[in-house]
Amino acid sequence: MILKHKEISDKILKAFFNVYNSLGRGFLESVYEKSMIIELNNLGLKAESQMSIDVYYQNEIVGEFRAGIVVENRIIIELKAVKSIIKEHEAQLMKYLKATKIEVGLLLNFGEKPEIKRFAYDNSRKINIPKIIEDNRT
Repeated sequence: MILKHKEISDKILKAFFNVYNSLGRGFLESVYEKSMIIELNNLGLKAESQMSIDVYYQNEIVGEFRAGIVVENRIIIELKAVKSIIKEHEAQLMKYLKATKIEVGLLLNFGEKPEIKRFAYDNSRKINIPKIIEDNRT
């Protein structure tokens, strides 16, 4: 099975383990986020922290959210620094994927043990993303 954006995902996971092995657990998510941006940039990836993304309902903007890290405009990373990933964390990332053109999300936890969960939500299944968004976010 070929995974979407596997080359980028592999670099993201390398960055995650570099940060986890260097800092360990116990810091705030913001510390890990800044460290991940440094690692991702060092690996040659374009990474944007706290990217604002509009949420649409029937082609009207009804809100916005800030995605933890968006890499190469292709993968959303949601970072956690908790004991363990729970269903609510997974649901949060799936909502981000559903609301955007981005199809791949990684949930990375800097907890007692490093945790990684990968999610994909194919654009062909998304019905609430206006054509305008698809044209502007490449």
